[in-house]
Amino acid sequence: MRNGYPLAARGVIRAAVALAVAACGAFALLALHATAASPAIVEVAIAKFAYGPKEITVQPGTRIVWTNHDETPHTVSSNDKSFASKGLDTDDRYEHTFATEGDFAYLCTVHPFMTGVVHVRKQ
Repeated sequence: MRNGYPLAARGVIRAAVALAVAACGAFALLALHATAASPAIVEVAIAKFAYGPKEITVQPGTRIVWTNHDETPHTVSSNDKSFASKGLDTDDRYEHTFATEGDFAYLCTVHPFMTGVVHVRKQ
């Protein structure tokens, strides 16, 4: 007996600690891979009759989420008709994932002076 534990118990404790360390490492690796593989999500606010930010540059595969914070309905509609939301009431959200590179201008069809652009580029 040493340090209050029988010799056999110390071996079991060492094995359990080694297994726990290996399991933590495996979970950390899986979490890192899941984070790297997850698509990016970018928030755009609709407030005070404007999109914020008005222009944004993202990588292909990025999902943009627009949220209307105004008390007036707004839309998010691309000029090239590649995406369009329904009317968004207060706190409604609209999402679109940009798969291909390009410049995607959009506006609010209710208030055409509200405009924005999503630039999609590979880095």
